[in-house]
Amino acid sequence: MSTASPPPRLVLRNEFATVEVLLDETANGPRLLVRDLETGRQVHLDALEVESLTRMSHDDFAERVRPV
Repeated sequence: MSTASPPPRLVLRNEFATVEVLLDETANGPRLLVRDLETGRQVHLDALEVESLTRMSHDDFAERVRPV
């Protein structure tokens, strides 16, 4: 009997946020799970959603991201 190992975990932090990123393979296909470690809020992103981030510039993010 083998036990499944936990998914690799990456923690990113700066003075405004701390998030963890995991590969979630529990659904129909692999997705990224991004979780805010301060609030517990999370989002699952599939390959198309992650790819769409590559089409955005830093200016696009500036309108959506403001430290709270």
